[in-house]
Amino acid sequence: MNNNKDEGAQGVAKGVTSTVGNLTGGLTKTLGGAVGAVGKGVGDTINSTTGTTQVGDGLKAVTGGVDSGSQNFGKAAEDAGQWKTS
Repeated sequence: MNNNKDEGAQGVAKGVTSTVGNLTGGLTKTLGGAVGAVGKGVGDTINSTTGTTQVGDGLKAVTGGVDSGSQNFGKAAEDAGQWKTS
């Protein structure tokens, strides 16, 4: 009797979910990082050209939140793909 838990259907399932989880996680983190970077750049530009910081800082806060949330979601997707539990 072979004690390898990653044989047969379970092994196939782990392979598929690992690929999907890592792909989803990576794409989510990349897109969130891009939104955060663009928001910071545009926010800084608004601040420097208007002389007021409320709009630019607000934009940076919103896009920074999107970035942070996407990083957390991406990590969770990757963990799920690797069958990790909390």
